[in-house]
Amino acid sequence: MTTAPRLLTLIAELTYACPQRCAYCSNPTHLTRQGRALSDEDWMRVIDDAEALGALQVHFTGGEPLLYGGLARLVARARERELYVNLVTSGSPLSRRRLAELAQAGLEHLQLSIQAPSHDKSIEIAGVDLLQQKLKVAAWAKELGLQLTINIVLHRENVGELSELLALAEGLEPHRIELANVQYLGWALSNRARLMPSREELESARRLAAAAQERLKGRTDVLFVLPDYYAERPRACMGGWAQSYMVVTPDGLALPCHAARAITGLHFDDVRRHPLAAIWREGSAFQEFRGTDWHPEPCRSCPERHKDFGGCRCQAFALTGDTRATDPACSLSPHHGVIREARGARAPRGELLTLRRAPSVDRNLQ
Repeated sequence: MTTAPRLLTLIAELTYACPQRCAYCSNPTHLTRQGRALSDEDWMRVIDDAEALGALQVHFTGGEPLLYGGLARLVARARERELYVNLVTSGSPLSRRRLAELAQAGLEHLQLSIQAPSHDKSIEIAGVDLLQQKLKVAAWAKELGLQLTINIVLHRENVGELSELLALAEGLEPHRIELANVQYLGWALSNRARLMPSREELESARRLAAAAQERLKGRTDVLFVLPDYYAERPRACMGGWAQSYMVVTPDGLALPCHAARAITGLHFDDVRRHPLAAIWREGSAFQEFRGTDWHPEPCRSCPERHKDFGGCRCQAFALTGDTRATDPACSLSPHHGVIREARGARAPRGELLTLRRAPSVDRNLQ
C-alpha cells in the first residue's frame, strides 16, 4: 500500500445544476446516473474531516454552487475550521446582498468564469448571456474586498478574441487572470473537433498571454495553461493522482479528480459510508495510481516520472480504454498518434456544438 501524502485541497462539487450549458463542461455526460444528494450535515462532516486530514483550503464548485441553498452555512463552517474558502462560479444567480453575506460568512476568494467578450458570442458558447451579470459580480467582489480570479477557458470558438477578452478582464482589475485551454474530457471530448484550436491559433494566444504577463506584472498575475494536445509532455493532472486533492461529488462520491467517475472498473467510496481519512489513505481508487510504482514503460524509466506521474489517468482511459497506459499526450507514448490525429480533425466552422444541459430538477436546492 502506497503511503498517502497530505490532503491539501477539498473540492466540493455542491450540485451539477448550472444556468450555463458550456460545451466543454466538466460535469458528467450522464447526469441521470447520480445518486442521492448530500445534505448540509453531510457536507459539514466532509469539511470537518478534510480539515482534520490537514487540508488548507476548500473550493466550492459545481455545476453552479450558487444553486445550492446551504452555501453560506458551508462557507461559515469552512472558515470555522480555518480553511481558505474559494467560490468557483458563473456569477448567477447572485445579488450583491448575497455576495456580501457570503463574504461575511468567510468567503475569501471568487473565481469567476467569462466565456466571451460579447453578448452574442456568450450565448453561442454558454447557451445563455450572463456577460453583464458577470461584470457586476466582478465589481461587487472588488468592493467587498474579495480576492478575484477571472477564468477564461480558451478554445477554437473564442481564442481569436483573446485580445478583447484580455482587455475585458484587465478592466475588472482582478488579482489573477487564468487562461485555461480546454482539457478534452467529458463534454469537451464529445465536442473536441469543434473546440480544438490550430497550432497557429494557440501560438498567437500564447504571445498575447506573454505580453499581458509583462504588461500587468506587479498588478495582476496572468496564467496561461497549455493544452495537453500540443504540449508533447503530459502535466501532472491535479498535481498527481491522489497527491493533494480530493473531489467530493454532489451525490457523495470521493474522487481523485473531477473526471474520474467516468473511469469504469474503479470503485469510488461514498463519504456517507466511510470516513474521509479512510478513503484518502486506504480507498482503492485513491491507491490505484498514487505515486509511480504502478508505471509501465516508458514512464517507469522516464526521468520526469516524479514530475508528471504518468499524466492524466482519465485522458489515458478516454483515448485508449486502458487506465494504466502512458498518457497519449506524451510524445513518448505508444498511443501518441491519437493526439496527432485529433489536432487535424477539426470540424468546419459553423457546425453546431453539443451543449451540456443541466438537470431539470436539482435535488440540492433548499
